[in-house]
Amino acid sequence: METAMSTEGAGYWYADQENPGGVDVLNALRVYRAAEAEMRRRIRESMNMNETDLMAIRYAMRAHKAGHCISPKDLSRMLNISTASTTGLIDRLVASGHLIRRPHPTDRRSVEIVPTGSADIEVRETLGEMHQRMMEVAESLSPEEALHVTRFLQRMTSAIEKQDTHHHA
Repeated sequence: METAMSTEGAGYWYADQENPGGVDVLNALRVYRAAEAEMRRRIRESMNMNETDLMAIRYAMRAHKAGHCISPKDLSRMLNISTASTTGLIDRLVASGHLIRRPHPTDRRSVEIVPTGSADIEVRETLGEMHQRMMEVAESLSPEEALHVTRFLQRMTSAIEKQDTHHHA
């Protein structure tokens, strides 16, 4: 795993940058993203599910906690998957005891998707300590540092989401 924050081994696209500090930041971000991807892989393995299943459970838990009702159509839209794939996903998560289907409170033609209490416990047990460590790091920032980091990450998100207007052959 990479931990050094220098321009050495920075990657060919950083070679002639005027601000070596920028290269260090991008390298640190790359190392963080690799660590996060590895953590997600370990979580999926420990919970015996794929990334989409985990995203569906997290979405259902957030919606339930906020008092919102979600339908299979909402889940399909959020995950950007077909209705057939959504049905298979819900079937798997119902069979594993993570979700339940029940009549939708306002739409008699639909069902509501609700996380089970055991899903909540499993997610908390699996992610709780790691989230606590991450929160401790975030809370150790001064308000000014937190503002700078937040703005930086928002600008990086915009830079990544921006569509390139030209394509190379």
